[in-house]
Amino acid sequence: MRLLHDLATLLEMIKFQHSVFALPFALCGMLLAGHGWPGLATIFWIVTACVFARTAAMSFNRWADAAIDAKNPRTATRAIPAGKLSRNFALGMTVLASALFVVSAAMLNHLALWLSPVALLVLLGYSYTKRFTSASHFVLGLALGIAPAGAWIAVRGSLDLPPVLLSAAVLTWTAGFDLIYACQDYEFDRAHGLYSIPARFGLRWALRLSALLYLSTVLLLIAVGVVMHLGGWYYLGVGLVAALLTIEHLIVDPRDPAKIHTAFFTVNSWVGLVLFVFCCLDVFLK
Repeated sequence: MRLLHDLATLLEMIKFQHSVFALPFALCGMLLAGHGWPGLATIFWIVTACVFARTAAMSFNRWADAAIDAKNPRTATRAIPAGKLSRNFALGMTVLASALFVVSAAMLNHLALWLSPVALLVLLGYSYTKRFTSASHFVLGLALGIAPAGAWIAVRGSLDLPPVLLSAAVLTWTAGFDLIYACQDYEFDRAHGLYSIPARFGLRWALRLSALLYLSTVLLLIAVGVVMHLGGWYYLGVGLVAALLTIEHLIVDPRDPAKIHTAFFTVNSWVGLVLFVFCCLDVFLK
């Protein structure tokens, strides 16, 4: 019972339900690579790889940042600083999830297996970047951007231009919303010598850069459609994504945590889902 309780606490700590952020983009990469569903086994191992990758990354992040989280009023109630979960348990889950991620990659193809340690290096290494570079937002973007490229590799066994463009779109989208999220810790980061763009350049410039990154996301998604000769359904989906990103910026107030929460966890969570639905419509209704 204790193990189940700790596992449930860990899943809440790493916000397991927010796997929704990157997974739809991975499924888009999978769908476009196979021009349809690639088969149940491939779908299963792609999904498990994504879930285990995120679990490993988030568990390690909470382990690595436990001392920082304890000092920050916003994060002091997280499971480890609050004493609900031990750092050793989080580290153990990191090791287990990392191993299962590699197993999932091995079940797909040789290239996916060979690249899995590189993916883990990015996923786990991100947790330390805020200690030495304001570009940490872009490293997080790279960590999530691996998903569609990885799914494409899982289906085709190669890496081509379309998944690179899609991964770049995920990178800019992720960096854009992470800039918004980091505005909450503007004062804490500056006081404790942590690196972020809001802490270095201020809230106004952080939001301007976020808007520019969102524009880049939309342009990159359009480029994916052009390169892959996608149709109207796909571009309608891109248009809806652009609308969601615009709404997010209209909602957000860097000094109002409630509005940041709404923009980040409500509006932003629909971006990948909308794109995936319209990718499906474009692929299957041609």
